[in-house]
Amino acid sequence: MTRDMTIGKPTKLILQFSLPMLIGNIFQQFYSMVDSIVVGKGIGVNALAAVGSTSSINFMIIGFITGLANGFGILVSQRFGANDKAGVRKTVTMSVYLSLFIATIVTILSLLTSMPLLKLLNTPSDIIKDANIYISTIYAGIIATIFYNLLSSILRAFGDSKTPLYVMIISSLVNIVLNIMCVMGFKLGVAGSAISTDIAQVLSCVLCYRVLRKHELLKMKKEDWQLDFKVCKKLFILGIPAAIQNSVTAVGGMILQTIVNGYGSVYVAGYTAAMKVVGLAEQPGITFGFAMSTFTGQNLGAKKYDRIRIGIIDCIKISTTVNILISLFLFLFRHQIVSLFVSSNQVGVFKVSGQFLIVMALFIWNLGLLFIYRSALQGMGNTMVPMISGVLELAMRLSVAMVLPAYLGFLGICIAEVSAWVAAELLLMVAYYVCYKKLINESRFKCEAEF
Repeated sequence: MTRDMTIGKPTKLILQFSLPMLIGNIFQQFYSMVDSIVVGKGIGVNALAAVGSTSSINFMIIGFITGLANGFGILVSQRFGANDKAGVRKTVTMSVYLSLFIATIVTILSLLTSMPLLKLLNTPSDIIKDANIYISTIYAGIIATIFYNLLSSILRAFGDSKTPLYVMIISSLVNIVLNIMCVMGFKLGVAGSAISTDIAQVLSCVLCYRVLRKHELLKMKKEDWQLDFKVCKKLFILGIPAAIQNSVTAVGGMILQTIVNGYGSVYVAGYTAAMKVVGLAEQPGITFGFAMSTFTGQNLGAKKYDRIRIGIIDCIKISTTVNILISLFLFLFRHQIVSLFVSSNQVGVFKVSGQFLIVMALFIWNLGLLFIYRSALQGMGNTMVPMISGVLELAMRLSVAMVLPAYLGFLGICIAEVSAWVAAELLLMVAYYVCYKKLINESRFKCEAEF
C-alpha cells in the first residue's frame, strides 16, 4: 500500500500515517520493556543494571543505523513524490549496496570496541561482564537491524505505515515469547535476552522484504543494480549527517551514563527503568517526526511548498496535545510504572527513577517539537543543521552534566538531559523557518524568471 501525501488534508494524512506507526513503535518499546522486566525480575537488579548500562553505546550504534536508513528514505520519498519511478528503483538498489558495506564495517568495529567503551563509561565491576555479553550479542545482529530499518524506511517513504505496524506486532510477540523462554526457561542470562532481540530483528527484516519484493514500484531491472556513484553520493549526503547526528546525541547519553555509573548499581537500575519509560513516552514525538519527514519529502518532490508549512503547523498542534497528556500520566503514575521493573522493596531505585521521570514529564513537549522540526528539515534535504543540533545537544549535556551534579546530585543529570532538548529545539526551529523562507523565495524567483 502507498499513500500520496501531496493531496488531501494534511492533518488527516499525518494522523492516518502516524497512528499505525505509533502503535508499531509502542510495540517495539513494549518488547524492550518486557526484556527489562524479564531480566530485572527473572535474574535480578544487577542484571537489569548490566543491560541498562549498555543503553548509550547501544543507541550510538543503533542510532547511527536508524539515521542512515532514514536519510536514505528521504531521497526515496522525494523521488516518489516527483513520480520518478526509475529514480525510486535506483535509489533503493544503491541503498542496499551502501547498507551492506556499512553494516560490515559497523559490526566489526562494534564488537572490537564494546569492552573498552564499557570500561571508559566507568561501568561498575559487578555488572561489566554481563553488560559486555549482552551488547556483544546485540551487535552480532547489526546486519539484520540495518536492513530492517532500511526496508521500513522505504515503506514509510511510499506512505505505507501499516506494513511496519503488522511486522512490529508479530516480531514483538515473538521476542516476548523467546525472551521468557531464553531467560527464565533455558536460563541463558542476559545473553538470552539479547538473542531473542536478534531473532526478532531477523524476522522483521524478512517480513518487510517479502512485502517490498511484490511492490509494483520495485520491479527491478538489470540496469537498476548497476553502480551509480551520483546516487550514492546523494544518499551519503542525506544519510551520513543524520546517522552522525544520532550518534553524537548518543555520546551525550554516554556521558550521562558514565556519571550515573559512578553513583553505583542502584542508581544505574533506577536510571535504566526510568529511561525505558521515557523511551516509550517519546514514541509519539518520534512518530510524528517520521510522518513529517515523509510528508515534507513527498511535497518537496511535488513542489507543493505551501503544504509543508500547513503540515508543520498541524503536526505541532497534534504533538503538543498528545505530549501534555503523556506528561500528566508520567507524573501521576510514575511509581506504578517503575514497579513493573523491580520489586517494591527497592526503595532507592524508586527514588532515582521517580525524580528523573518528574523532570522528563515537565519538558517532553519540547522533545516533540525537536523531532518535528528536525525531521521537516531532513525531509527538505537539509541534514547538516540536524547534525549540528546533535552537536549542540552533546555540548549542552556535557556542560550541564559537568557542573550541576556537583551541587544538585542526580537532579543535575536530569536537568542536563532536558537542557539538551531545549537548546536543540530552538536551533532547529529557527533553521526550519529560515530554510522554508529561502525555499519559497527561490520558488517565486524561478516562477518570475519563467514568466
